[in-house]
Amino acid sequence: MSVPIPLSAPVATSPPSAEHSPSGPFTVSGYIPAWNAAPATGMPGHDDPQASTSGPAAVFTPVVDLDTGGVIAVQVTTEGRYGAHATDLTATVNAVHAASTEEARLPLVLSIPAAAVIAGSAGLAPLNEAMRAGGRRPREVILVLEGDIHTEDRPHLLAGIDGLRAAGYLIAFGGLGVSQLPLDVLADTSPYVIMIGTQLVDRIPRDARRGALAESLVTMARGIGAHVLAPGIRDESQLGAIRSWGIRLAQGPLLAPHDWKPSHGRVHVPVPIPEATPMAALLGPRVQEFLLPAMTVSQNASAEDVVNAFGSESSITSVILVDEYQRPQSMIDRSRFLLFMAGAYGHALHAKKPAHRVADTARLVPKTTPAIAAMQLAGRESERVYDDLVVVDEVGRCLGIVHVSDLIRHVANQPAKV
Repeated sequence: MSVPIPLSAPVATSPPSAEHSPSGPFTVSGYIPAWNAAPATGMPGHDDPQASTSGPAAVFTPVVDLDTGGVIAVQVTTEGRYGAHATDLTATVNAVHAASTEEARLPLVLSIPAAAVIAGSAGLAPLNEAMRAGGRRPREVILVLEGDIHTEDRPHLLAGIDGLRAAGYLIAFGGLGVSQLPLDVLADTSPYVIMIGTQLVDRIPRDARRGALAESLVTMARGIGAHVLAPGIRDESQLGAIRSWGIRLAQGPLLAPHDWKPSHGRVHVPVPIPEATPMAALLGPRVQEFLLPAMTVSQNASAEDVVNAFGSESSITSVILVDEYQRPQSMIDRSRFLLFMAGAYGHALHAKKPAHRVADTARLVPKTTPAIAAMQLAGRESERVYDDLVVVDEVGRCLGIVHVSDLIRHVANQPAKV
């Protein structure tokens, strides 16, 4: 991300060509289009002849899909107006003009002050004018709201976002984790993208606490259905960290140089280093690869129901007692249960009574648990080493069972690693 260079006014000496505007230039009362502004002199940032003749300098930063290595959008940042009000849209408007000049046809990512959205739709007229003049459609633009948002601003913010969405814009929030943004606002607004604060990304993975915060934001974004964009990726250790969290969208010097332009095309995405996760390889495949269907009955089932379940198929090694949401409550091992029922008066005394009276605690493992970790769990209780493991999904529902013998067989067949 570039640091804006102070200017007294946006600089451009000629209006955009007519071919970029279907209806000619537009003028809003009180707003000076960037191409009509008087050029500033004697100000920082005007030593470059190109900047003085073609308008404010713009930085084009590609948004890269790490899975495909392709550029899916371009973030455009330009200079704003020196000493401008918090609601000033000069930098956003200049970015639209710069994208038109560069003929950047990919979707755009533009920063916009949150204060301008809170102020209402009337103040957004310069942005709409620039979009029309540049021949851009709102559905091709992601507006990243920047700046602090206070509690009292919430109603106006929600109303402003609704207006932008009605116009077709996609909404994003920037600086997540470092800006003053109540997290429940994200739940209320359902943004299309959230951008992690550059300060957080800059300190991962060297700062474990900052890394944990960034990872928690990724989990939250996944829960509300938003994409996550990680800016400022400078080295492969940062890239490896965000990949491990499941982030697909990234920006930064590692992927593209500072002078990258849309005409440059593809970018460089380093291939993940397999040795970066040696422990995952040592722990083996996940238990879901050994998953078998489970025989389930209601947690209120009688012992006789369980006897009938075992009698229906000799290969059934366990019966899982589940609640109305298919969440395991307990389990019954075939050998112990049938031995118990075959005892003196066993069937007569217990057949009509609830089966959970003679059930054991279900040993639950998430479906992503590595095989070695599942075997370690099985070995914690010596009297139940070979009891089936119950595999559950993200919300605790029963997906099936895994035989410990299958895990042992798989590990035994693996070649020894020297």
